[in-house]
Amino acid sequence: MEEKKKKLTTASGIPYAKNEDSMTVGPRGPVLLQDYVLHEKMAHFNRERIPERVVHAKGTGAFGTFKVTHDITRFTRAGLFSKIGNECPVFLRFSTVGGEKGSADTERDPRGFALKFYTQEGNWDLVGNNTPVFFIKDPKKFGDFIHTQKRNPKTNLKDANMFWDFFSLNPETMHQVMILFSDRGTPYSYRHMHGFGSHTFSMINSQNERVWVKFHVKTNQGIKNFTGPEADQMKGKDPDWAQGDLVRAIESGEFPSWTFNIQVMTAAQADNFRWNPFDLTKVWPHGDFPLIEVGQLELNKIPENYFRDVEQAAFAPAHVVDGIGYSFDKMLQGRLLSYPDAHRHRLGPNYEQIPVNRARCPVHNYQRDGFMRVDENGSDSPNYFPNSFDNTQIDHSYREPAMELDSSRADWYDRNENDDDHFTQPGNLFRKIMTDQERENTISNFISHMSGINGPKRDEIIGRQLGHFFKADKELAIRVAKGLDFDFQP
Repeated sequence: MEEKKKKLTTASGIPYAKNEDSMTVGPRGPVLLQDYVLHEKMAHFNRERIPERVVHAKGTGAFGTFKVTHDITRFTRAGLFSKIGNECPVFLRFSTVGGEKGSADTERDPRGFALKFYTQEGNWDLVGNNTPVFFIKDPKKFGDFIHTQKRNPKTNLKDANMFWDFFSLNPETMHQVMILFSDRGTPYSYRHMHGFGSHTFSMINSQNERVWVKFHVKTNQGIKNFTGPEADQMKGKDPDWAQGDLVRAIESGEFPSWTFNIQVMTAAQADNFRWNPFDLTKVWPHGDFPLIEVGQLELNKIPENYFRDVEQAAFAPAHVVDGIGYSFDKMLQGRLLSYPDAHRHRLGPNYEQIPVNRARCPVHNYQRDGFMRVDENGSDSPNYFPNSFDNTQIDHSYREPAMELDSSRADWYDRNENDDDHFTQPGNLFRKIMTDQERENTISNFISHMSGINGPKRDEIIGRQLGHFFKADKELAIRVAKGLDFDFQP
């Protein structure tokens, strides 16, 4: 007997039709605040675990400095980049993404790469990963995706079925999946991997001109990865390998460093780009948009107290300084609300007063009270604006130029022009960028993990995923199918 179908509803029991696509102004426009389902999903997701981070729970961090080495004032008016030689203190937190706080550092997982710049114009948080892309392009899918990387609600075990079921049902994941199952999915250490802002951001110069940018933070130690078997061996030998490696390096004076770069795209180039330039599952080819060097980042101090500085560190992509702005990237716009909301839940509404999160420049606002208020709470000054008693004024020079939108129509767009090309870039990565040995390792990693798929839906899930592999690269699909002893008919 066929099971009766159920309607998808909100927690209030209200049915709704769009669960995977956020409402935007035009196919490439910004996400609207009125999309209540998006915010309900993200807000509930942020409150599922107390007090551990929902994602990026296992991590380490260090303080250091950033120094500007090249002039990019033609792109941005940010005070940090106003002249060569400017220096700024930073805090960088590395992490695994899906694992719990007690998980191993060498798990196959993306790595978080979250940078806090303590600038004279406020804190700038560049909150990214060690990959230039991500699994999904719409924030409505984020909670669902992370659930598949966590534990089965019945068995409380990691589950290859739900892991691959989600990927096979969402072909947009293909690019990040290819990276994850290459050796880049198991970095040797945090010192030997790149960092990326991943999202498209914007920069605004002194003439109020805007360009789109991506941030690349390239390791000066060189890329070094574990193979799958090496990573598995290290899990049992030293599950805190990456944490220890960073501590040992810095305390011995081997300060790790990275070169900070940007890619720049004009509005005209964005309009004519083959793919949606704000799609987080795509990269901007370096041949078309070459890296522009900006500065050098060095880590040189391990926190004196892990909990105080690393566990309580809070990063939010919403925290940008004048001269740096947002874009129409749907995932970025979802994170603008979601990250501060997660911090308010986990650390309290005054999380930015915690020393590691506190700005190192004057702060003037009218926020008062709340849990864990640890400063003078505004003393006897007014708690409203405008008022006749203090001298706080608005500086209109910080106003950003208006963003041009390509539509006046708001809808739940599930497909943009060329957004269904999920296979060209991962295919090129596999064929043209990976070495022969890296391709062999990637195929082996796929076979090993997908061998865990079982049960009545096994053939359906494997067949779907092999279909995605085939569209990216025929050899990849055929060899994985052979390794799984699966009768694949493309």
